[in-house]
Amino acid sequence: MIMAVLNDREIEERIRKGNLITGEYDIKLVTPNGYDVRAESIRVSGMERKDGADIPSRNQFFVSTMETIDLPADISAQIWIRSSYARKGIIGSFGFIDAGFRGQLTLSFFNSSDESLHISRGERIAQVVFMIMTSPAERDYSMRSGNYQNSSGIKLS
Repeated sequence: MIMAVLNDREIEERIRKGNLITGEYDIKLVTPNGYDVRAESIRVSGMERKDGADIPSRNQFFVSTMETIDLPADISAQIWIRSSYARKGIIGSFGFIDAGFRGQLTLSFFNSSDESLHISRGERIAQVVFMIMTSPAERDYSMRSGNYQNSSGIKLS
């Protein structure tokens, strides 16, 4: 069985039809094989900020995305840290986005570098790569756990 990655044309068409990404999106953030999501809220040292934040060295932080992901039953997605952050010593730990998920993403990062880093609201932080499945899920995310369905802002477990 083959799972295919959507290309830029397919992503743009689906977004215009109200699929994949809804709410605050920018069609210019479509990449050849994905979409760059942006930081909305940032939580570091227990404080949540909406106007950007300084991330101290050796600290975990969380970011919610401006975009709302809205996947149909036949699309799943992967999240990848932007390489510019990885080159600065930022490590990201992300899960798979299940078919049928709808909501803003909460992304977990760690600043492993010896220097602090500033992240601004609206800054591109990660790329989402969409994959079409061989057939729709019989029971999508909303019918299974659905713990983070319709999430908004930073949601910790």
